Amino acid sequence: MAEEQVTPEQSICGADQVRHRHVFYIPGYDPIHPRRYRELYRKEGAAQAAISGYELSLSPKQMGGAYGWHVAANIEGAAVSADVEVLVWSDIVRDSMTGSIPGTYLQLARTAWIYISTGALWRMMRLRKGPVIAALYPVGFLLVQALVAVLTGLGVFYLIAPYAGVLAALPALLVARLILRWFKKRDGRYFAYYLMHDYAFSARWHGANPAELEERIAEMGNTIAEALQGGAEEVLVVGHSSGAHLAVSILADLLRAGRVPYNGPALSFLSLGHVVPMMSFLPAADRLRRDLRDLSASERVTWVDVTAPGDGCAFALCDPVAVSGVAPPGRRGPLVISAAFTQTLSPERWRELRWRFFRLHFQYLCAFDRPGDYDYFRITAGPQRLATRFAGRAPSASRIETPVSGYRSVSGP
Repeated sequence: MAEEQVTPEQSICGADQVRHRHVFYIPGYDPIHPRRYRELYRKEGAAQAAISGYELSLSPKQMGGAYGWHVAANIEGAAVSADVEVLVWSDIVRDSMTGSIPGTYLQLARTAWIYISTGALWRMMRLRKGPVIAALYPVGFLLVQALVAVLTGLGVFYLIAPYAGVLAALPALLVARLILRWFKKRDGRYFAYYLMHDYAFSARWHGANPAELEERIAEMGNTIAEALQGGAEEVLVVGHSSGAHLAVSILADLLRAGRVPYNGPALSFLSLGHVVPMMSFLPAADRLRRDLRDLSASERVTWVDVTAPGDGCAFALCDPVAVSGVAPPGRRGPLVISAAFTQTLSPERWRELRWRFFRLHFQYLCAFDRPGDYDYFRITAGPQRLATRFAGRAPSASRIETPVSGYRSVSGP
């Protein structure tokens, strides 16, 4: 194992050192049980520790909460413990994915119409084509599936019609249905249905949150507010993918309600692989746009946003506040930086992963074999607060800050 090199800037002691951290991880649109995130942290954390020369181990959670784990680490010459808690909304995701095959095709038509008719699709293409292509992929592939089913069904009909007449339509329809069910059963390989449900969930209420999600956001906020009354030196909220915009709303709610104590732990926010424009560019996303504006102006939260151009599913280096057109004067965040996959992954590892788009969208939570200043495990289990770790760090020179959204209204004052 390589020996960890500790620079003077990394040597933290006294009041600045984090001895205990409470981490809240908010997943994206994911129906899978949160144990997958524990196993990912365990596996990738061990790999990063071996590469970088520090120590990190997991044990069962020692605090309340629905699901989580405890981390003990020795990083940058300091012993640190962290309690990681997953804020679960996978049940809401699963409920939104229960539609039938015809129902999914209705979702396809409705979602495409919403993004096209509002102009959101064309505006998002001005930012990054990667996530727009990712959004169009399930539409295209589901249409291909339908075409295959229809053509095969017609072939069966014309083959049998000379003998059975119009009754040949029955086996033709049955074959077409079986083909569609065959594709759906194998969606774990293609992700067409999964991604279609994801984009449909964002678009269904034109950028607003459904009532059950608003209730969950309030519950998550209560959980974080309770941690802010605890003994940790830092409360770190991590929002990945769609979880990033949920975290924005949760933290903005806490700030507006005065639930972030001045004498409490440092409150930090790490957004990873965000897809904020998929929501904030829609006409009814007033709540999210207000939350982006308010959070970016607050001096009570340190916000670092990490994406990478190699992640085709994220709006890489797009400042989520600025591109949504709600950046207030004198705003303080976020600090937009790149995980720079082509530099932080070796050429061999990059060749292995570059076409695995879904896997790359999770790379922020994984080990880098040529790590730079972004290291998920140092951030979540190391001795430096997020503000300290990135103090003086310049934002990415390639960041996009052009206000592109056609809708900029906000709810509330």
